[in-house]
Amino acid sequence: MAGKALERVKVLEYASFVAGPYCTKLMADLGAEVIKIEPPGVGDEARRRGPFPNDIPHPERSGLFLYLNTNKLGITLNPETRTGRAIFMELVKWADILVEDKPPKVIQELGLTYEILKEINPKLIMTSITPFGQTGLYRDYKAYCLSISHGAGAAYITPIGQSEFELGPVKGGGFFDDYCCGLSAASATLVALYSREMSGHGQHIDVSKQEASIGYDRVEIGLFGSDGFVSKRVRPGGGTQLLPCTDGYALIAMGEDRHWEALREVMGNPEWTKDERFKDREGRDKYAAEINTLIAEWTKTRSKEEVYHKVASAGIPAGVVRSQSELIENDNQLKARGFFVEIEHPEAGRLVYPSAPYRLSETPWCVERPAPTIGQHNHEVYSKLLGYTKEELVRLREAGII
Repeated sequence: MAGKALERVKVLEYASFVAGPYCTKLMADLGAEVIKIEPPGVGDEARRRGPFPNDIPHPERSGLFLYLNTNKLGITLNPETRTGRAIFMELVKWADILVEDKPPKVIQELGLTYEILKEINPKLIMTSITPFGQTGLYRDYKAYCLSISHGAGAAYITPIGQSEFELGPVKGGGFFDDYCCGLSAASATLVALYSREMSGHGQHIDVSKQEASIGYDRVEIGLFGSDGFVSKRVRPGGGTQLLPCTDGYALIAMGEDRHWEALREVMGNPEWTKDERFKDREGRDKYAAEINTLIAEWTKTRSKEEVYHKVASAGIPAGVVRSQSELIENDNQLKARGFFVEIEHPEAGRLVYPSAPYRLSETPWCVERPAPTIGQHNHEVYSKLLGYTKEELVRLREAGII
């Protein structure tokens, strides 16, 4: 039986919604033992966000929460109380890694700064995720995914399309910027863990959601820094085009002369392609809107799969725009790799989840448990790990501490 890549790594999560939980999910799915702390009674904010099965809201059936928290142990705890803070400290002694996303002022008021925690656990790696980082003018500002996307400049360049005028900025779909931050935080945390194996010392990792999002737009940022070029959501020229088909859309990229010549042949060399205005790249860029309308006359009589395979087989960069249902039900590539898996949850039932975008030959990704229900592992953590009696747990619960 193969081992797990991060087995014996102990992680304490004091975070909610997307970025922090995604950071720890990446580690939990690779075998780390993750204890997730949620506020008593209400739980993680993600529990109140959809999608929900049958569109019926339920704190134990949020698709967002269920995905972000596989393979974790879940407990309830209020560190804002004196006893809750003492229990939190006990958990910090146990942990190799603490991932938290609270405002810097809150962490200071609670007495949970890295300077304090490293005194009780010198090897602790503490990863702090905030909208703008632990320093700077905005360190105490709040922000959500929408404001991060715009504040990082990502919305200004996504998506790129053609129009008679420049369209207003639009953020990426879902919580893309939060996932970017979670991935960056996990990468930095594992680097710190590797460093600790050599030095024996922990460290504090300061993660800014704004900077993580900017990092994923590094080409556009670099263009301005080097050449003063400002990317816009509308660019002239052929480039990559979204074209209508009988059952959706396909993408065709005609950046080079050879792509144009190959596409002409695929379409059967229609008379309009012989227009002198389209003979070179400069002309095709200038009259791109007209060309795309004419190409659409060919694509809209065919399925997107037919367009994709005909165009791609001719050496032209192409793609298909797929819906969620098509990815799960009809994508043979994903089926062949077993990308989607079914997980049984005690409240939500059996649902389909994305797995991992990688395959480790010796320490594979796996699902050992679904996302926890609120306080599901209180007994396991408080009694078995920390030694509290059942009577003590009752008193802690009645006092609103757990």
